[in-house]
Amino acid sequence: MTTMTQTSARFREFKMPDVGEGLTEAEILKWFVQPGDTVTDGQVVCEVETAKAAVELPIPFDGVVHELRFSEGTTVDVGQVIITVDVAPGSEDEAPVPAPAQEPVEAAAPAPAAAPAAEEPKGRTPVLVGYGVAESSTKRRPRKGAAAPEAAAVAAAVQAELNGHGSPAPVVAEAPVGRPLAKPPVRKLAKDLGIDLATVVPTGKDGIITREDVHAAAAPAEAVTAAPEAAEPVAVTAPEAPATVGSARETRIPVKGVRKAIAQAMVGSAFTAPHVTEFVTVDVTRTMKLVAELKEDKEMAGVRVNPLLIIAKALLVAIKRNPEVNAAWDEANQEIVQKHYVNLGIAAATPRGLIVPNIKDAHDKTLPQLAAALGELVATARDGKTSPAAMAGGTVTITNVGVFGVDTGTPILNPGESAILAVGAIKLQPWVHKGKVKPRQVTTLALSFDHRLVDGELGSKVLADVAAILEQPKRLITWA
Repeated sequence: MTTMTQTSARFREFKMPDVGEGLTEAEILKWFVQPGDTVTDGQVVCEVETAKAAVELPIPFDGVVHELRFSEGTTVDVGQVIITVDVAPGSEDEAPVPAPAQEPVEAAAPAPAAAPAAEEPKGRTPVLVGYGVAESSTKRRPRKGAAAPEAAAVAAAVQAELNGHGSPAPVVAEAPVGRPLAKPPVRKLAKDLGIDLATVVPTGKDGIITREDVHAAAAPAEAVTAAPEAAEPVAVTAPEAPATVGSARETRIPVKGVRKAIAQAMVGSAFTAPHVTEFVTVDVTRTMKLVAELKEDKEMAGVRVNPLLIIAKALLVAIKRNPEVNAAWDEANQEIVQKHYVNLGIAAATPRGLIVPNIKDAHDKTLPQLAAALGELVATARDGKTSPAAMAGGTVTITNVGVFGVDTGTPILNPGESAILAVGAIKLQPWVHKGKVKPRQVTTLALSFDHRLVDGELGSKVLADVAAILEQPKRLITWA
């Protein structure tokens, strides 16, 4: 998972890794370090959110944080550098004044050919963030001669002002040349706020525009004239822009992270697998009594017992009795792949959206083991710590819409799976029991399945078996 590069003997880069199953991007949720902090090999430096999970990223080397390339809330492609670390702190002699030589700069007038040779800085010229990273340090310096006259003119002008005034700040403020100097997060902030960087007066070292400069430019006219020192400080890790944009009549929310993954998966599933949904309403009074009894059972001490546990066990038994339902459709090879194991998915609503982690080899677990696995799965999902691996490889899923007071629904298949069981709210209703109308605990089940894999007869058998077990839980003993 670890991805890094080495740019010099002193600075090393850590790139956004592929944290699971070929993901192409991740959003930085939180930084745990700041520039100047000391880090050690294996220390977690940030938390990122992939398409389905929040993952903590450890740094693979020791050193001092030199720079955070992206702010919180930014979506970063896999392979992009997210943090640079000074692995040889104390070598301050290797940090000359940076020159914007990574891309062409429009000069006000051509420079004399001899200008760059006289003012060539000694030592390594560090790359200014926002202008790309070259493969060799020699490519970071301005080329001599006619090959880069514009860059030479800027370097000569900067050095002349330094010799004459002792400070680089007036150079940029009084005579801005070419592209304003700013780091990528600052450029994004300016873009979001509608600020032209060419109009911003820089206060940062070497004439670099800071976040405070942009905020000052975006403030009302009376606030712009205030001294830079009086500006409200903004943390490096603050998001660059509000998560939502809109007016009083509507709100626009960027589609990314979990919501983006959900949308893509559901569209792909709905228009790839032909869905069929069947329903059954069942008296689960005996199941509710069993749940109450199991809560008092010493063997179930320390684990959470609820109706979902019995429903999960009932579905596992139904799959054992009808193994053909536990399969996948291989479009590329035009094959039906029979699964001889059950990775039972449990749809979980979390603050980040819907995720479907699964219990590996659920078919082999005893009731106490299944209860423990369910409890761990739910707790991990609520904490936002579910790993991509925990959500991969599911075969069938349960979604409990009843917790929201919903009677039932027509669930969409989790991509790559053959069936999904929706469980409605369990309510006290009038029900004919032993020839008399009595109040009974009743729920409605809905089973959606891929009709390429599962015929109506097979789907009906699976749903009927689940209903029969919930109506008479003692069947768990004879059918399991």
